[in-house]
Amino acid sequence: MGTDSRERMVRSAAYLFRERGYSGTGFRDVIAHSGAPRGSIYHHFPGGKVQLAEEAVRYAGDFLNAGIAAANEGGDAAASVDAFVGWWRRVLVKSEFRAGCPVTAVTVESHDDAPQLARAAAAAFDRWEDTLATGLGNAGVPDERAARLARLIVAAVEGATILCRAHRDVKPLDDVVAELKEMTRLAVESGS
Repeated sequence: MGTDSRERMVRSAAYLFRERGYSGTGFRDVIAHSGAPRGSIYHHFPGGKVQLAEEAVRYAGDFLNAGIAAANEGGDAAASVDAFVGWWRRVLVKSEFRAGCPVTAVTVESHDDAPQLARAAAAAFDRWEDTLATGLGNAGVPDERAARLARLIVAAVEGATILCRAHRDVKPLDDVVAELKEMTRLAVESGS
């Protein structure tokens, strides 16, 4: 029962949370999707579904953050917005608007008996904001403004993905991205 099956289960949980949410995804679903041996889930996740969800949120957060960080290396703040949004656009279209953000899915279903899920989600959102703000700062946007703009980008994109799922159309995301890129461009040009 190696690390490979553990990683497959974490990835599968993140994938399933995107479509079914936290409450709609059971251990049986994760086992079936990942192909991991049945007994391995309790071996790797003695903390149960909450532990699996916490690790899936961390995995999803790290995955998306890596794309944003890579885009930052080019020095184009708008490219960082594109990197953040491009992945969501592909997920929405490929899933026929059934899949959204696993971090958001876990966040909206977090319960008082598992505060670590909300903390894991907040940490993922914070990482995305920090990475976007770093890119904006490197492009010349003052730190305070870069942090606010990064938070706006994360909130707007997360909200837009929900609208896309409701409308079964990428237009809400495309509209939000166009405005975010324009705001980003103006912030970089003005240096404020």
